[in-house]
Amino acid sequence: MTTATSRAVPIRLGIIFLTVATAIVHLYLGFGGLPLFVLNGLGYLALLAALYLPIPRLAPYQRTIRWVLIGYTVLTIVLWLLITGGASNATGYIDKVVELLLIILLVAEARADR
Repeated sequence: MTTATSRAVPIRLGIIFLTVATAIVHLYLGFGGLPLFVLNGLGYLALLAALYLPIPRLAPYQRTIRWVLIGYTVLTIVLWLLITGGASNATGYIDKVVELLLIILLVAEARADR
């Protein structure tokens, strides 16, 4: 295993973990009475699947899908700020930390992929 490959595995696992974590938070909130959150959670899962599942038709677009997931995460944070004014509960703040870490890992993976 090369050094680049040995670094790629933990980054990829981190991306998977963080994406699933934020998707679960959004699905939980969505099923708790905020239906748009369900769509947000499903969007995270769909983009994660498109990024890593071995779907031959999507393989040429992996870099683009990664940047779409970054943009989707940034949009989620911006909309949270606009809707709540940044005033939320602990779940909201923890989820924003998860999303920021997700962006960092996605950018690190994009840089390593170049």
